[in-house]
Amino acid sequence: MQFAIDAGVLRFGEFKTKAGRLSPYFFNAGLFDDGAKLARLAQFYARALIDSGVEFDVIFGPAYKGIPLGAAVAIELARLGVVKPFAYNRKEAKDHGEGGTLVGAPLKGRVLIVDDVISAGTAVRESIALIEAAGATPHAVAIALDRQEKATEGGRDVDWSAVQYVRDRLGLQVIAIANLAQLLQHLGKSDNFSPYFQSVSAYRTRYGVD
Repeated sequence: MQFAIDAGVLRFGEFKTKAGRLSPYFFNAGLFDDGAKLARLAQFYARALIDSGVEFDVIFGPAYKGIPLGAAVAIELARLGVVKPFAYNRKEAKDHGEGGTLVGAPLKGRVLIVDDVISAGTAVRESIALIEAAGATPHAVAIALDRQEKATEGGRDVDWSAVQYVRDRLGLQVIAIANLAQLLQHLGKSDNFSPYFQSVSAYRTRYGVD
């Protein structure tokens, strides 16, 4: 958590979410914007994956943020002796060269999707469709932060989170480096974070799920 705060990736204030909520914190993985930060983040992903024991055959980084994340994780895992092929997709199909929307290693076997967060599950469903169309099996998703908050359907709150939806309804394992409960625990350890602790705690009380 402190790494994300120090890197300016985890910020506090008032931010509008995709669900239209005013969140007291915002996690923007796009701000892991230099080699040192991205390498450090990849170490956290790799450690979480290894500790989880999840088995997979290919790493898939969905466009756009998932592309550098997936590549960095593949590099870090290889450094640790776990060499896995890596692929990603384009938003628009290429009509020359190799063509198509998929780039990199062929998608086959059990596929691990690497992304920053799961906000609504939409990006995961799109990745699942691409992976299945290629004849492979969507198997797991690795993310940096599980917000542990209620998802929305038709503009209304539901009693499960996007991560729970992906895990329980889409049948994929979800590995998160950190979650909202851990963020609150971290904020509660220092008086410097007291105002943030109060606002994030209130947000979790209103929108949180276990």
